[in-house]
Amino acid sequence: MLELGGVIILGILAQWLAWRIKVPAILPLLLIGLAVGPFSTLWTADGLKLLEPVWNGSKGIFPKEHLFHFVELAIGIILFEGGLSLQRDELKGVGPSIINLITVGSLVTFIGGALLAHYITGLHWDMSFLFSGLIIVTGPTVIGPILRNLPLKRNISAILKWEGILIDPIGALTAVLVYEFIHLTHSPEFGGSGAFTVDAFKHFALIALVGTALGFFLAHLLRIFLQRHWVPHYLLTVFTLAFVLAAFVGSHLLVPDSGLLTVVVLGMVVGNIEMPHKNEIIYFGESISILLIAILFILLSANMNISELELLLDWKVGALFAAIIFILRPIGVFLSTSKSALTTNEKLFVSWVGPRGIVAAGIASLFGSKLASEGIAGAEYITPLVFMVVLGTVILNATGAGLIAKLLGVLLEKSNGILVVGAHRASRLIAKYLKDNGKHIILIDSNTGNIEKANEEGIDAYTVDIYKDDLLNNSDLNDVGVIMAMTGSAEVNDYSLSNLKKEFGENGAYRLTSVNELQNPDSSNNSTLFSKQDDFINLLEVARDYPNIHEVAAESSENLQVLLDQINNQEKAIPLFLKKAENNDFQIILSEQTDYVVEEGDQLVYMGKLVQAETA
Repeated sequence: MLELGGVIILGILAQWLAWRIKVPAILPLLLIGLAVGPFSTLWTADGLKLLEPVWNGSKGIFPKEHLFHFVELAIGIILFEGGLSLQRDELKGVGPSIINLITVGSLVTFIGGALLAHYITGLHWDMSFLFSGLIIVTGPTVIGPILRNLPLKRNISAILKWEGILIDPIGALTAVLVYEFIHLTHSPEFGGSGAFTVDAFKHFALIALVGTALGFFLAHLLRIFLQRHWVPHYLLTVFTLAFVLAAFVGSHLLVPDSGLLTVVVLGMVVGNIEMPHKNEIIYFGESISILLIAILFILLSANMNISELELLLDWKVGALFAAIIFILRPIGVFLSTSKSALTTNEKLFVSWVGPRGIVAAGIASLFGSKLASEGIAGAEYITPLVFMVVLGTVILNATGAGLIAKLLGVLLEKSNGILVVGAHRASRLIAKYLKDNGKHIILIDSNTGNIEKANEEGIDAYTVDIYKDDLLNNSDLNDVGVIMAMTGSAEVNDYSLSNLKKEFGENGAYRLTSVNELQNPDSSNNSTLFSKQDDFINLLEVARDYPNIHEVAAESSENLQVLLDQINNQEKAIPLFLKKAENNDFQIILSEQTDYVVEEGDQLVYMGKLVQAETA
């Protein structure tokens, strides 16, 4: 009881510590696991581990092979959650560089990693390809904290973010298929020599066929269950969890070793079809994965032995690590981005940031241990080698990414993005105009209908409960420096400014005028958007009746004030921005501001009915 409770407590404490010190959670998880596992044997009186995952006759948590049964089930759930993140719509919009990174880049890593592992360390070809398949993954749980803590240029941030999300299930699928092929070719049923046989290939094809077909079928079966309300809402998430476990176990019983592929495909299909309560399933999947990851990595790193870690002291292992980081990753990145607009420095930074993640380490421990228990030569190297790559890349990136980004000049000089709270018709109209003029703008709203409409119009938008969601975890907001609170609730607008200004409002935080300010004009201040009379209702009415945005030349500061007076005195027109000709930037019109600096070519931007002066 003490050890099992300790694993959960240590795992969650490690996650909390990672959040506090702003590093990927995998780093403290692995270090704590090693500290209470193999490293503890160096100073305990009896030479035993403080935490022994497998029962050794006197202590331990899991008897015999049950640890790996638990790991298999946990990895299955984690892979399902990873599969949910791979969505077709996102794949279409991420650009050719990211598509190349998850295809060409993955192929370079897969083939190049196998060549390096074979010729540097002497691993047999089958183990070399398993190793290279496992190090394809650059997980979002590792890259996310790095991106959140660095104000990177948007093109770099987008590439790294989407590579991490999209390559996760692809890398997992590759590793699963390679493992299955190795397992089959070494099985006594198919000769046990490790060489290619027709029967082994047929069984491998059967696993691929059954895993893919069953995953696809079960995803649609789950949709039927939810569409027909056969599952009460309070059982929704736990039913889905049981369904995934049943898919994993059932697939394995149908065709041995097909369970992992089934749940990966199940997650991918669920993530790409219309399904009731999908967001709740995704949220629950993320939550349960956090708990399982915390438990897994304490257990798996604690389960390693000093003898396995001593394998890493060979200079060849260091050479392999250096070759992966400084040769293989840059080759993959430069080939994938050869036709992109990225500069050489930007490509170098993307090459530097390639930390391996949780899926790689978890699957490596599972596959390595299972193959080693079957007596397959070289399998004992898989777990320590992959853990070395994971830990090494995480440490290098978590500690050096900021310095490298500064040296290469890929940090933002100024946060020019705009965060709009509220995704109603008027917000979408304004956001579309700003986006078409080169501004990075993001809408957030608790109304999913508004968010869906914004996304359909090509605007970046997220469903967010401003009182609950932690926007600091969203790397898309790295370059946000201006907040515009434009909801119909004065309370939400004020809360947005007071709670988000410190992180996202370095260049300004503004809100619509409130009912109180309409009734008491003297209470208006210089954080009020547009004008004293343009509240939420007026904004929506103008967007509904005259959904147009106009530009009119502002010849001087005096002329701008005249134009503002004309617009404010005309019904169904609202001043929005002063568009600067010099840098195509936008200065927000505020109700109390009068000291605008107007230069040649500047234009006043307003929404609504065309003012008469513009046609004169």
